[in-house]
Amino acid sequence: MLWRSGNTGFVTGIDQFESLVAKVLSIMMLVVTMVIIVDLGIFLVKALLSASPKGLFAGTLTEIFGLFLSVLIALEILENITAYLQKHVIQVELVIVTSLIAVARKIIILDLSKVSGVSLIGLAIAILALSISYGIVRVIHR
Repeated sequence: MLWRSGNTGFVTGIDQFESLVAKVLSIMMLVVTMVIIVDLGIFLVKALLSASPKGLFAGTLTEIFGLFLSVLIALEILENITAYLQKHVIQVELVIVTSLIAVARKIIILDLSKVSGVSLIGLAIAILALSISYGIVRVIHR
């Protein structure tokens, strides 16, 4: 059936497939987001119930921030998929912001005793490149 109507039917079939994949990805991302939220809730309850003498969240604060940022990253990815479903265009600005959040999460949960200087330089370059890219995209969209 796709082949009988020529290129138009084929392209329509591809568009329908892309929409189906985006919808399936949206549902999967909703599941992932819910799992991360449940994981965060369980982690918070455990942290509250097992308070150490050093403080309520001593030693777990970076893990809590990492889980919160994981939720934000999941929401940004879901927003990217939703924007694609609505406009059939990948929004570069959203992708860059999502990438910045992911790199920020990496930096927040980073254990400096286990990371080499080269890795830190790589993260710094990634942040600089993403920031410059974001600035360029913002200027172009104005």
